[in-house]
Amino acid sequence: MSDHHLPRSAFLRGAVAIVPLSLATAPWGLLAGSMAIEANLTPLQGQGLSTIVFAGAAQLVAIGMLKGGAGIFSILLTTLLLTSQHLLYGMSMRPAISTLPGRWRLGLGFLLTDELFALTSQHDTQQFNRWYALGVGLTFYVAWNLFTLVGIVLGSSIPGLDRLGLDFSIAATFIALITPLVNNVPTVVCVATSLFFSVLFSYWQWGPALVLSGLAGMSAGFVCNKLYRGRA
Repeated sequence: MSDHHLPRSAFLRGAVAIVPLSLATAPWGLLAGSMAIEANLTPLQGQGLSTIVFAGAAQLVAIGMLKGGAGIFSILLTTLLLTSQHLLYGMSMRPAISTLPGRWRLGLGFLLTDELFALTSQHDTQQFNRWYALGVGLTFYVAWNLFTLVGIVLGSSIPGLDRLGLDFSIAATFIALITPLVNNVPTVVCVATSLFFSVLFSYWQWGPALVLSGLAGMSAGFVCNKLYRGRA
């Protein structure tokens, strides 16, 4: 077995590959931690969101809704919609992970994020390495929780941290994830449609707007992909 496929080597390659994206989400994690304190959650509760939920956008929206006095059903429904893309991620990765033992499927399923999918989605069943995926997911999980902890500490001592524009890191992260993948006509149509509808729905809360614009973009990309392949 070559070093490239050894568990330790593959894990380290995954850990190194996710470092830039982990650092890019540092302001996002700081914001999640500080917002939890602003919403009158205890430090343990704020850290628990990152430890158990582990979904940046869903955490920020849930905290904002808690701060606004929303009910538990509304929060659960909104976070379900915001994380619904993970169902598509799972379906896309199923051929590569369906043969793995249950503990691996559950573990990688918990660690599945936009970032992990972006780094492994181009791997087919022959290229996919579970240790590489674990290195990506576990490193990002640890980094996210560390940044959240720092945000909680700073949020307890520096009020108004959420007004420093840290939420721009959300947009910057997704731009960094999407840009390398925009390399064909269907993907361009998908991204352009999502951008159009995100602006159109911008008068709503950004959570529902994100879901609707994403669904519109995926639908347009799917139709374009069918037409594009038919003409090829």
